[in-house]
Amino acid sequence: MHVVYPVVVSALLFSIGVYGVLARRNAILVLMSVELMLNAVNLNLVVFDVWLKDRLHSGQVLTLFVIVIAAAEVGLGLAIVLALFRNRRSIDVDRLRDLSERDAPAEDRS
Repeated sequence: MHVVYPVVVSALLFSIGVYGVLARRNAILVLMSVELMLNAVNLNLVVFDVWLKDRLHSGQVLTLFVIVIAAAEVGLGLAIVLALFRNRRSIDVDRLRDLSERDAPAEDRS
């Protein structure tokens, strides 16, 4: 198989992930889009590892590290989403802007 086919698939997956992060309002769908982007990167790592015939399989080892980091990111992200849902009864990303601090009154500013 030529290297172009998996690279094109990876580029499409990454593009869909970027669209999902930029266009979605649901926090869970944003997390899924980030995972899709990470999987596109993993596909590129494995494809180029095989294509370059790396004897140490560095791309595949790095892919395993990325999978572990992605699993930790999902666990932490879902914990944050669950905490927000318990407090706000919504996981809409646009409504999460209410968490930012309000401007302090003029006399409190130093």
